[in-house]
Amino acid sequence: MALIKSTSSITKEPSGSQPIESSSVRVDVAALVSQLNGENAESRRWAARDLVDCPGSSAALMQRLSIEQDDSVREVILTTLVHLGDDASVMGLVQCLRSDDATLRNEAIEALKMLPDAVAPIMRGLLADEDSDVRIFAVNILESLRHPEVETWLSEVIEHDPHVNVCGTAVDLLGEVGSRNVLDPLLRLKSRFAREPYIQFAADIAIKRILEG
Repeated sequence: MALIKSTSSITKEPSGSQPIESSSVRVDVAALVSQLNGENAESRRWAARDLVDCPGSSAALMQRLSIEQDDSVREVILTTLVHLGDDASVMGLVQCLRSDDATLRNEAIEALKMLPDAVAPIMRGLLADEDSDVRIFAVNILESLRHPEVETWLSEVIEHDPHVNVCGTAVDLLGEVGSRNVLDPLLRLKSRFAREPYIQFAADIAIKRILEG
């Protein structure tokens, strides 16, 4: 593949010192983006891989992800987006949470789980989104998001979110990651949704796990 051109030379140092190899690499981003949108899946996969060294290519990768049908290409695109981890990657993946494509939504959730530092600043916004489904997806992201504020965010959800399904998802996760700090919020949740059998059941399970943990 002739899209990445490299040259190397040996620079001679004064007598007695070792030669130093220097190299320069020029990546033709436009050519890679064109290849990313070509007809051959293998070529698209290679292009997606090579764009990992191209900051600023996230928009093109997200655009391709939205229409890509080959699973192996999608996997490499997502890996490259996670590696880039810039604002365009994160916001593009967040936008996927609103997609009607369940596969794309799930892929975006898994990718965002791998970007804790980039996702943390926008997590409260996601948990307050007007779309309850997006709020549920945000809780799902917290499942594997290794961040010290996870318990705090989940506690805020069960204290304030009006949607029973969002709270139910948060309670399930608190049963796995919560500490005794969330016992009072869990009791208040039970009072707030006193007529919701699942909330009563899930909260009791979470409280039991926390007390026994």
